[in-house]
Amino acid sequence: MYVSNTSQTPLQHGTPSAFDGPQWPHLAPRSIYTSVAVLMGIVVFSASFVNGLVIVVSIKYKKLRSPLNYILVNLAVADLLVTFFGSTISFSNNINGFFVLGKRVCKFEGFMVSLTGIVGLWSLAILAFERYIVICKPMGDFRFHHKHAVMGCAFTWIWSLLWTAPPMLGWSSYVPEGLRTSCGPNWYTGGSNNSSYIMTLFITCFIIPLSLILFSYTNLLMTLRTVAAQQKESETSQRAERKVTRMVIAMVMAFLICWLPYSTFAMVVATNKDIPIQPTLASLPSYFSKTATVYNPIIYIFMNKQFRDCLLKMMCCNRNPSGMQETSPAMPGAPKGISSALEGCGNKVTPS
Repeated sequence: MYVSNTSQTPLQHGTPSAFDGPQWPHLAPRSIYTSVAVLMGIVVFSASFVNGLVIVVSIKYKKLRSPLNYILVNLAVADLLVTFFGSTISFSNNINGFFVLGKRVCKFEGFMVSLTGIVGLWSLAILAFERYIVICKPMGDFRFHHKHAVMGCAFTWIWSLLWTAPPMLGWSSYVPEGLRTSCGPNWYTGGSNNSSYIMTLFITCFIIPLSLILFSYTNLLMTLRTVAAQQKESETSQRAERKVTRMVIAMVMAFLICWLPYSTFAMVVATNKDIPIQPTLASLPSYFSKTATVYNPIIYIFMNKQFRDCLLKMMCCNRNPSGMQETSPAMPGAPKGISSALEGCGNKVTPS
């Protein structure tokens, strides 16, 4: 069934509102709601487990509390909150087929998921920028201290709050979206009030952080490539370059896979108010972005050797697993500094 995005009223005669009763079979078959509920159930369990592990390991092992690791914990906290306020509520709503908790909770859920989701999104950008500062040294002999890490984490929350509070105050609104089992910014209705907000949010919370990520990682790779070119005979340097390149590609692709579909879909619908929308299709970007709470910690944290080693040690009851090293293997020259900075070791990189 295709519907116009110009109205949030019942879509056809006999269809209950998003808060009054099941939306099946009016918007989609019951099997669709069941499938989404299963997906959200998997996300709730997996995201709670992996992000909980990150927080527990960070609390248990003091060496993980280096400044460059603060933003990783900030990311895990944001992902855990998205899971609690977003995926858990969506799981319950899809089982029932409508938003069972009412309009007020809908607005609160839309606000909290947007707030914590954008905190996670900007955490990835700050993560990239911090590594650019430490590795590429645009500020000269700069030492990255705890206060700088705290400032980076605080920025993600303040900036996110700045752009997610307006719908609670009248600039746009938070409404049921897609299958009407989750709530988000009103990119359906159109009009200057909603469209201006969506375009502003698109720029401040997608284009700017994406540009920062691309800028930071491009410069990082160029720096590493220059170092590797100076050490052509060093197989270790070449391996370091390939490893970091794979990590950077994985990080950028994860960001795009998570946020590009949702951002693009919202912009297209917000600027073309008469475009027909298939409810299931309209929900996919939103639910897909929630899956980032599972693969974000896998890519950004469990690929981090420090976190991985401490996690294995904790799971083995503080005994070192066979062959596990306490520190990253030595790499000559700058590749060592680059690898260390990428994995959160220390706060300063000294090139050879």
